[in-house]
Amino acid sequence: MAGNLTFEQLKEEVEAGRIDTVVACMVDMQGRLMGKRFHARNFIETAWHETHCCNYLLTVDMDMTPVQGYAASSWAGGYGDYTLRPDLSTLHRVPWLEGTALVLGDVLDHHGHEEVPHSPRAVLKRQIARAKAMGFTPMMATELEFFLFEQSYAQLRDANYRDPKTWGGYNIDYSVFGTTKEEDVMRAVRNGLYGAGIPVECSKGEAEAGQEEINAKYSDALDAADNHAIIKNGVKEIAFQKGRSVTFMAKYDHRRAGSSAHVHQSLWQGDQPAFLDKTAEHGMSDVMKHYLAGLLTHAEEITYFLAPYVNSYKRFVVGMFAPTKAVWSLDNRTAGFRICGEDSKAIRVECRIGGADLNPYLALAAQLAAGLDGIERKLALEPVATGDAYHAGDVREIPKSLGEAAERLNGSAMLRAAFGAGVVDHYTRAALWEIEEQNRVVTDWEVQRGLERA
Repeated sequence: MAGNLTFEQLKEEVEAGRIDTVVACMVDMQGRLMGKRFHARNFIETAWHETHCCNYLLTVDMDMTPVQGYAASSWAGGYGDYTLRPDLSTLHRVPWLEGTALVLGDVLDHHGHEEVPHSPRAVLKRQIARAKAMGFTPMMATELEFFLFEQSYAQLRDANYRDPKTWGGYNIDYSVFGTTKEEDVMRAVRNGLYGAGIPVECSKGEAEAGQEEINAKYSDALDAADNHAIIKNGVKEIAFQKGRSVTFMAKYDHRRAGSSAHVHQSLWQGDQPAFLDKTAEHGMSDVMKHYLAGLLTHAEEITYFLAPYVNSYKRFVVGMFAPTKAVWSLDNRTAGFRICGEDSKAIRVECRIGGADLNPYLALAAQLAAGLDGIERKLALEPVATGDAYHAGDVREIPKSLGEAAERLNGSAMLRAAFGAGVVDHYTRAALWEIEEQNRVVTDWEVQRGLERA
């Protein structure tokens, strides 16, 4: 699907005065869009080929702090440049920004020769190429959840982000009246993204007050990740324009449900679903069984890419629809991996572990790497889990903390072979920095609990 604007159409739009700005973006480790706004005439004359950005963009944390301890770039290395090469197949109109188009790009070394191996888009592209070499096309989609607040970002910031108020005051899961109250934002989101060429299917209320979900159509893996990144940025921009704000935190309030990013995935061979065997139980082919066995075998190793922050692990709570056990089941929302569309062409695996704070490129790449390893090694699929997986005993659990997930990531021979040792070391450092920052900072909870009583 990719973008909805060709380079020739962009030239025509610029000449007619309908587009005057092109936002050229890369995706950072946090999954955010980073880049430059070009005057459209400069973009079509020169910048369409390449531009440059500081190489610290793939070592900074959420606060844009230049974190030390990375091999890729540092103060000692002088923080030089990367080349950002726009992928013109991702050119999008941006209806919610006047006269604007957007393009995603790949991050290359300073001379523009090789893609930077730890750049998120490159990590995913490598696994897609691996799948294609095996004769498969990975197809994926993400379901993205978030909370919509009454206050603007500026108002929340001035209040130290305390007491954000959702527009609705009660659970609006599937509620038509409940979501009607938020239609001024959500209608603009659906129409804006659709007008940008993002194939939005629907939005709905989720299982908490003020919680929303937006879904885009199933697509090839790279397009699915690109769409996810643009959707997150677009939702924030549209909410901002409406004087509202949103959060994609996995868990913004311990009293409320968290926000997920469920990943649906399957492999295809031409126009045929490689996961389907109509003669097999549940329609699950041997390819699908091996793929799913890979996901399960490596579930703990890939969790970091599904839950990359300290806060991410506060979402995994019994009875809140976020899984705690890495088992598979049939149409069962208590399991980490759910089989959807059994006995049909739509048969697929839904990974329910990831939070809305994940980086889509890294999350999809990690799942592909695990699944393809299962196929290559013909791993046997364990028995299906039934009933309430939350209370299942003696089964594989999702890591309970970022520290545990980082340890599993660092020790993963599978990921080191699939991504490269340098990439695993890079993201292990990112995880450890997050833990170091948590250990350093005094929280409101600590002060409220201990200031008088300690």
